[in-house]
Amino acid sequence: MFALVVRFDIRDEESAVRFDELTEQAVEQIRAKEPGTLVYATHKVNGEPLARLFYEVYADDAAFQAHETAEHVIAFHAAKNPLLVSHRVEFLAPAAAKGLPA
Repeated sequence: MFALVVRFDIRDEESAVRFDELTEQAVEQIRAKEPGTLVYATHKVNGEPLARLFYEVYADDAAFQAHETAEHVIAFHAAKNPLLVSHRVEFLAPAAAKGLPA
């Protein structure tokens, strides 16, 4: 099991609305088609209306690779990228937790 956090900084308010729409569509597909994606939680950042934070947990590397190569994820990335100023990915090694598989 491994996890990652992604921070997205969005261009403007109009782009943020579109980003959120795309995110909702992608999450629906992730729920339906990705059993190895254990957590895919998206967040708005308090006090930063143009920032979004995603927390993702995958059962293993194969689940992450399945996610990354899924058509709905590729389409999400292609549609959202023009809306962004920047993004940052941090890979995590889960430690003590509540709510994650042991």
